[in-house]
Amino acid sequence: MTTETNSGSCCGSGSCGSDTTVDVQSVGVTAVYKVSGMTCGHCEGAVSQEISTLDGVTAVTAVAKSGEVTVTSATPLDEGAVRAAVDEAGYELVGRA
Repeated sequence: MTTETNSGSCCGSGSCGSDTTVDVQSVGVTAVYKVSGMTCGHCEGAVSQEISTLDGVTAVTAVAKSGEVTVTSATPLDEGAVRAAVDEAGYELVGRA
């Protein structure tokens, strides 16, 4: 089950939100990453969507305002895999928060 939550509009079309959450199933290990380049809900959604495709990921919450992405997974994730997902979304993984 995938749930996306978008609250508020950030780009005028009403299709973006802030504090975007993709919740697959909330259990496991939680890690917080710093991502540069996110400026709106669309950015949050793009990063969340890419990271949520990684094996074992159960939840992702991206917050553009702080540049933080919280990832919950069944087991610890390889940072290289997270970096590749963030790159695929068009942003840069700075490291762990």
